[in-house]
Amino acid sequence: MNNIIDFFAENFYDCVWIAALIVSMLPSLESKIAIPFALNTAIWGANALAPLHALFVCFLGSIIPCYFAMYASRQIKNKTSIFLHSNFFQKYAIKGANLGKNNSRNAYFNLATFVSVPLPLTGVWSASIISGFAGLNLLHSFLAISVGAFVSAATITLLCCLFNNSISAILIISLIIIIV
Repeated sequence: MNNIIDFFAENFYDCVWIAALIVSMLPSLESKIAIPFALNTAIWGANALAPLHALFVCFLGSIIPCYFAMYASRQIKNKTSIFLHSNFFQKYAIKGANLGKNNSRNAYFNLATFVSVPLPLTGVWSASIISGFAGLNLLHSFLAISVGAFVSAATITLLCCLFNNSISAILIISLIIIIV
């Protein structure tokens, strides 16, 4: 882990926002790790980002891969639909996908709520893949996921501001939770 932090500190010391953008684009890490990483003065010193700047950069970084993940998962679903028509899949998964089509407002609200909880595997990547496999509208899904990502990023930023002295601890605890 020290090697990764040293890599970012050596190569992006003057452009912390680029390092935060890159980390926030990674699956499962997203803004949950990128915001404490960008605010950490132990790594960046005086170059650490301001909380609102970190919120904006990490939010944008986390939603950049959203459309591509939705589109790719939709293409995978279309290409592999021949293999997925077993009795088990038709019995359970297709009913769940059709439920999202029938109650579209609920599906998008649930998608935004799913992303807004800053826990491991409840981020933009997971929601984008779920949206693609469920066949939801790309634009509406993107908007719902963006709202949820903003709420999640704002929550993490607020926690980091409230516990300013322990940003390193928040970063380490978040990484341990994601690994577990």
